[in-house]
Amino acid sequence: MGDTLEFNEIYHESKGSWNDGRLRFSKQNVVYKSSKTGKVDNIPAAELSVATWRRVCLGYGIKLATSNGHVYKYDGFRDTDYERISEFFKANYKVELTEKDMCVKGWNWGTAKFSGPLLSFDVNDSSVFEIPLASVSQCATGKNEVTLEFHQNDDAEVSLMEVRFYVPPGPADEGADPVEAFAQNVRSKADVIQATGDAVCVFKELQCLTPRGRYDILIYPAFLHLHGKTFDYKIPYTTVLRLFLLPSKDQRQMFFVISLDPPIKQGQTRYHFLILHFSKEEELKLTLNMSEEEVEKRYEGKLSKNMSGSLYEMVSRVMKALVNRKITVPGNFQGNTPGAQCITCSYKAQSGLLYPLERGFIYVHKPPVHLRFEEISSVNFARGTTTTRSFDFEVETKQGNQFTFSSIEREEYGKLFDFVNAKKLHIKNRGFKEAKNNEYSDSDDDQHDAYLERMKAEGKIREEGDGSNDSDEETDESFNPGEESDVAEEFDSNASQSDSGSGGDGSGDEGKKTAKAKVVKEKRERKPRKEKKQKDTNAPKRPMSSYMLWLNSSRERIKSENPGISITEISKKAGEMWKQIGKEDKEEWDGKAEEAKKTYEKAMKEYRESGGGSSTPAKKESKKKAGGKKEDKKRKSGEGEKEKEQGGNDSFKSREFISSEESSSDSERKKAKKAKGKPQSRDKESEEEEEEAMTTPPNSEVDSD
Repeated sequence: MGDTLEFNEIYHESKGSWNDGRLRFSKQNVVYKSSKTGKVDNIPAAELSVATWRRVCLGYGIKLATSNGHVYKYDGFRDTDYERISEFFKANYKVELTEKDMCVKGWNWGTAKFSGPLLSFDVNDSSVFEIPLASVSQCATGKNEVTLEFHQNDDAEVSLMEVRFYVPPGPADEGADPVEAFAQNVRSKADVIQATGDAVCVFKELQCLTPRGRYDILIYPAFLHLHGKTFDYKIPYTTVLRLFLLPSKDQRQMFFVISLDPPIKQGQTRYHFLILHFSKEEELKLTLNMSEEEVEKRYEGKLSKNMSGSLYEMVSRVMKALVNRKITVPGNFQGNTPGAQCITCSYKAQSGLLYPLERGFIYVHKPPVHLRFEEISSVNFARGTTTTRSFDFEVETKQGNQFTFSSIEREEYGKLFDFVNAKKLHIKNRGFKEAKNNEYSDSDDDQHDAYLERMKAEGKIREEGDGSNDSDEETDESFNPGEESDVAEEFDSNASQSDSGSGGDGSGDEGKKTAKAKVVKEKRERKPRKEKKQKDTNAPKRPMSSYMLWLNSSRERIKSENPGISITEISKKAGEMWKQIGKEDKEEWDGKAEEAKKTYEKAMKEYRESGGGSSTPAKKESKKKAGGKKEDKKRKSGEGEKEKEQGGNDSFKSREFISSEESSSDSERKKAKKAKGKPQSRDKESEEEEEEAMTTPPNSEVDSD
């Protein structure tokens, strides 16, 4: 058995909500780390006194009790884990893991037992349910009843609001009231905040960003009291997760951030962070409301009775001593601004500061966001949506949530990219680093845009690929709105002039007009796809190299020596083994490869002599197709030249009768010449159009509708 046992997806109940995490048993201690909050429970092995194994709703669970009265419960184990854990406890902790069943009779009467921080309701010495007294927020008494109210958890889908216990009256000769005794046992361990005694110290009129306003902060031994004009908050030190001390970008202000779980509430609003704002110039002389001996005994030199210094230093020092948590400060990151350890950006349309820390990111101040590296799945550097002088920094967590910090100056890109790369975070668009460096490099407004240049280059390549066969086609005539059109429209006021001049033989200016009017672009024909060469199945196969011959003979041996190995791993393993083969063995396989090569050459010679491979039907067809393509190209180029020469002899037609198909073709012109002087058949529509033109006066206006 190893020195440690580790279990993933182990659940710990917190105020009605199950939080998963990782549990590790070692010879020195038992450590549990929550995946959601990152909070760590460290139980020294010497303090373990009782270990219980029992069946719970999430499989099997362990209940650990310590010598100082604390109780820890972890669920999510399998039935097969019992033997391993039991042997480990006996060998390393000298504690026996006992099995205990829960009572499932459904009775609502029994015995209430107080054991440490738990209230256990038992029936026949079997536990029905247990209530952690730390979750109790209020304890009220009645005639024969005790009512317990509980702290609410926003993450829990269903919350237990209250429980009522009926306490029967005791014998008349006993002077103690059983109801009051029951309530006193609950209050001694419950998380009921009562401001008893004087505060250790008071900070007057501190500016608070969340919740917004100015508050007096009263420091008590067990909780923090925020007193404002409208709201009051009492924050137990047990709900404080982390403390942050962050300098502002201008180096003249400081932020002191307190992370809370569960958060404080103001109506329907939840505040997971308490942010205090200080100026570095504010000084304070502080005197604690305690004797020097008591201060030394309780805080072990962390505080003294009389202290003086900057206001933010006094607040952070007192909070660190009472909460017993480390204060997190920015690490080695340096932004583009000299001395700045943060980046200006926006989150959800609010401007703020992003601080890259040693183990995560924190954004202040509205809304505050804290992201630990261990819960980050990937990051992405995206181009800004509004301007080219900024970019967006996207963070995606393992739970699937995405946080986008936008409007970051592109001068910060290099520093932020190097920081993320040094912390070994997965970068989605790492392959575009070079392009991003060009894109976000220092430049003035009048210099070229690297992204635009790249798009232009891609566009040119696309045009060259699409327009390779369009060199012989005419380009469309550009439209200039200020100039008059050479060809009069049918419904223009000067349409009669163009019509009157169209009765000639098509020479002079009319020929030029006709040439300009012929601007309709013909549809391109797609290139025929090249047919794949058909392989001759009768042709001899190429010989294998010495390595491939050796690999084919050794593949089964590699599989048997390494069961479960994948195909890619076989190739890697074979490459390593081939390098270690001696020179004599390689020469042997080289000889086999040479023999295979000679055999192939001999077979290929016989194959060619028999007529194979020289004139296959597929090759003949491909040659015919290639010759036909060349003839088609010559024919098209000759027709294009003829069209240019004969373009001035066409009669003029108004723009609405110009067709892109057969109206301007040479074949139609030839038919017209042959049929000169012969009567031509006309359809009814053309005859009606001519009659209307005869009856309409030249200067009359025709409505286009």
